[in-house]
Amino acid sequence: MVWTLEGSGDLNANLVRFEAGRGVGEHVNYEVDVLVVGVSGSGLVGVGGEEHPVSNGHIVFVPRGARRYTRAVSDDFVYLSIHQRRGPLRIGG
Repeated sequence: MVWTLEGSGDLNANLVRFEAGRGVGEHVNYEVDVLVVGVSGSGLVGVGGEEHPVSNGHIVFVPRGARRYTRAVSDDFVYLSIHQRRGPLRIGG
């Protein structure tokens, strides 16, 4: 992670950078919707079995409950991940 928003009560924003072939593995987040905004380089965002190309200025909406992943296609793929701040971690729930 390159940068994260601090001090906001309701919003979580993270600037994330990956080298080619790297990213966030497939997972499901049942808590929040996410906007992924391309900043530089190029990558892919998988959402519910479909791949969406992301580069500077492209936005992908990822609804909560969807199976998702990100993967850098170029070196220095940078994107902004924006979502509502989550509550504290809940174990077993």
